[in-house]
Formats: sequence, C-alpha cells, structure tokens
Amino acid sequence: MAIGETSDEPKFLLTTIPPTRGQRGLALAVAAVLLFAFCVTAPFTRMHLPPLDAFIPTLLGIFFVNDLITAVLLFSQFSVGRSRALLILASGYLFAALTVIPFSLTFPGAFSPTGLLGAGLQSAAWLYAFWHFGFAAAVLAYAWLKDADPTTNIPVGSTRSAIRWSVAVTLALVCGLAWLATAQGGRLGQVFYDPSHMTHFVFYLAGSCVVVSALALALLWVRRRSLLDQWLMVVALAMISEMVLGASSNARFDLGFYAGRIYTLVTSVVVLVVLLAETTKTDARLARSNMMLQREQNNKMMNLMTMAASISHEVRQPLAAIAMNAGAALRFLGHTPPNLAEARSTLDKIASNSRRASQIFDNIGSLFKGDNREQKPVDMNEIVLGALHILRGELKEHGVTTRTDLAAGLPHVLGHGGQLQEVILNLVSNAIEAMDSTEEGARVLQVGTARYGLDDIAVTVEDSGPGFEPKRAGSLFDPFVTSKAEGMGLGLAICRMIIDRHGGQLSACSKQKSGGALFQFTLPIQSAARRTAP
Repeated sequence: MAIGETSDEPKFLLTTIPPTRGQRGLALAVAAVLLFAFCVTAPFTRMHLPPLDAFIPTLLGIFFVNDLITAVLLFSQFSVGRSRALLILASGYLFAALTVIPFSLTFPGAFSPTGLLGAGLQSAAWLYAFWHFGFAAAVLAYAWLKDADPTTNIPVGSTRSAIRWSVAVTLALVCGLAWLATAQGGRLGQVFYDPSHMTHFVFYLAGSCVVVSALALALLWVRRRSLLDQWLMVVALAMISEMVLGASSNARFDLGFYAGRIYTLVTSVVVLVVLLAETTKTDARLARSNMMLQREQNNKMMNLMTMAASISHEVRQPLAAIAMNAGAALRFLGHTPPNLAEARSTLDKIASNSRRASQIFDNIGSLFKGDNREQKPVDMNEIVLGALHILRGELKEHGVTTRTDLAAGLPHVLGHGGQLQEVILNLVSNAIEAMDSTEEGARVLQVGTARYGLDDIAVTVEDSGPGFEPKRAGSLFDPFVTSKAEGMGLGLAICRMIIDRHGGQLSACSKQKSGGALFQFTLPIQSAARRTAP
C-alpha cells in the first residue's frame, strides 16, 4: 500500500500508525548512535576482556522477558488487525524468547562449566545462530507480507486458533532445534575449536544472518509507512552490527563479544518500548474517549431530565388554572337557574389555558432543539401585555397591583414570541409568589420596557416582596436550585436559557433599602440581531 493510501484497518495499530516527524528524528538519532558505536568499537573487537560469569545469565534473562512481552503485545495487535505479517513477526519474537532458554542452559559457564542438557562444544553456538537467523527471517517475512491484500488476512473468528497454532509450531520448532544443537551439534559444523576461540566457520553463519537482515532492512526502507516499520529498520541495523562485531572478534569475552550482546539488547528493547509507549497513548486516548462519551451521555440524560422537568414546571400553571376554572364552570352550571354567561366566560378561560399548555410544548421543544427557524420580529410591548392578560386572574386573586411603563415606539426584536412570553410569565409568577410571602405593605408589580443603549431593549420586572440574599445571586439561575419547598428550580434557569438563545442577558438584583427584587433582561433589536447572527 502506498504512503497516504487509506485503509480500513484500525488506526491504533503499530502497522497503521504513521510516524511523526519527531519519531522519525528519534529513530534516525538511535540509528546514528548505533553506527557511531559500531565505528568506535570495530577496530578493537579482538581486545580480550575478563569474563564476567553473571553477565550472560543476567542479559539472557532480560532478553527472554523483553522478547516474550513483545510477542504477547504483537499477538494482541494481531488479534485486532488480523495481518499475517504481524502474526509472523509476533512468532519471531516468541521464537527468540524461547530459544534464549536452551541457549542460556547450554552456554559454557552460565550454569555449569560445559553447559546443561548434554550440551557439546558447538551447542550454544548453533543455538545462537538459529536464534538470530530465525528472528531475522521473521522480520524479512514481515517486510515481505506487510503490504499484502487485506482480503488475505485471517478471518475474525480464526485469530485465536491462528495464535494457538503459531505458539505450538514455534514451541515445536524451538524444541527441535534445541535437540538438533545438543544431540547433533558436532555434525552441523565446527564453530569453536575450544570453549573460547572460534573457527572461520563463524563467518558463514554471521554472513547468512547479515544477508537476511540486510534484505529485511532494504525491504522495510522501500515499503516503510508505519511506526513499526521505522523501528524494525533500527532493529535490522542493530542485528547487522551485532553479527559483524561478533564475527570480527576472535573469542568469547572479547570486546566484540560484549558489544554484540549490547546490540542484541537493542534489538530486544526497541520494539517493546515503542509498543508500550503507543499502548499507553492508546489507553489514554481510549480513557479520554470513554470520559467524553460518558459526559455526552450524561448531558443527554440531563437534557432529557431538564426537558421533562421543564414541561412539568411550565404546564403546571395552565393545568391548575384549567382545573380551577372547570370547577367554577360546574358551580355556575349548578345554579338555579344556571349562570350561563359566567359558565361561558369560564369555559373560554379553560380553552385559552389549554391552548397555552399546548403552546408550552412547542416552545420547550424548539428551545431544546435549538431551532431558530421560527424567529420573527417581536413587539415586546405586546408580549408583556399578553403575559399580564394571561395572569390577570392570579394577579387579582393575590391582591397585586400592576403598573406598566412601556416605551412607545419600541423597536422589534428578532425571536420566538412564545418563548419570550414564557420568560415574562415565569418572572411575573415568581414575583407573585414572592409577594405572597409578605403580610405587610402593598403588593406592587412593576413591568417596564425601554431602549437600552443603541442596539438593545430592556424589559424589567420588579416586585415589592422580600427580595433575596445577595450571596444567592451567583446561583439564582442554576438549574435545580430553589428556595421553595415545592419548587423545581427550573423557572429561572429556563428563562436564562431562552434569553441566551436570543443573544441577550438576564440579570437580577435585590433592593436592600426598599425591599423586593428586580429582574431585567436585554435583547438585541431586530437589525442588531441580524448583524450579529452567525
């Protein structure tokens, strides 16, 4: 697949993640360090150093753990991507990890002077050759197959079976090669003529591994497109350097011998570090995505709860008026003779309140959908007078004197008339309830409209009630926050939502000296609203 070509493969696999500029720079820096160390070490490969008995077992233990973890992580990536190339690479790392076990047991001086498992003089050398040639062959096979047609990938239901078979075949291969190196090592060829010094046959073994690694490096360079490709090139370069240094040394525990093992550590660690780093990033992205999804679900649930509560809050008033008027109509009809005129007037009120209840559903629906298609020029003086007309019965019943101060020639605003009327209705209803809690003094409601600056109008609703504590001003418009015993805490929150949707601002203040509360909202006039519309 060419660079930049799209794919349906998951974008969190190392085989599909393209390297960033920083990652390419880091890989080049690591490759440069490896080449520099190779150039510095190459002239001194035959410098004899004292043998360290703990060096080989310790290092081999690190190789085994690193390669085994890398194999497990690659198998997990294969279970998602189902790429045959990734399966072969994972098997290669598993092969390297398992081959370390017989190699460490047969290495002279690691666990016994001559090695365990009936090892001969050549056993450890041949296991080392099998180990590196097999791993290099797996990298080459990955480079060859990685851009194959995705339709040739292993089916979804067969991934576990493929992993089981790969593990079984790899384990059988390692056991077979371990038997061959220990039981038939002398017949394969003489690599060492004593426990420390090598023969020239080592050049053929190292050369074959260098050829395979170089082919893998060249193929990865030509077909590079993913983060895994980039770091496998570093691995191939480290294997080539290791083989050259090892073949250039004269004996075990020369400088070339120790340097080769350091390069083996690089081949073992590089891909593991990249896998762990990308897995950590993927887990972090997944955690953030889950948090965002959960937050979105919570927001949707909150919106549903708020909508349901809003409907309950807004519809309660007209339904109560309908019930009260229905009872009054029945009483008028029960008179002898029936008072048909009053009954008819009361039934008209019932019809009006039922229409208002129906309108509330439409208003709230359009509010939560954010639908602005119904916005039209609105005369706020008419909206105020209409709201006061709807609540005239409640105002009269609670003994509230209403005073209006409506500015003449007030410009229109662009908005949803029904929603803006709900704001007035909520503010006036709250004022009635607030004044109802006071027993002394006149109950006066003042509603006014006026120009506010050049581009806005202001609507004020002022009552003569007890007001509110200044410290509550910050949470006054928060949803589900209320000081009423039976309140839902949604009226003012809905009012602010409506005003915000209309591009205005809603504020409140408590009059400390004279008492009462003053609510004011501003709205842009029609021409200003059009200029600021997105």
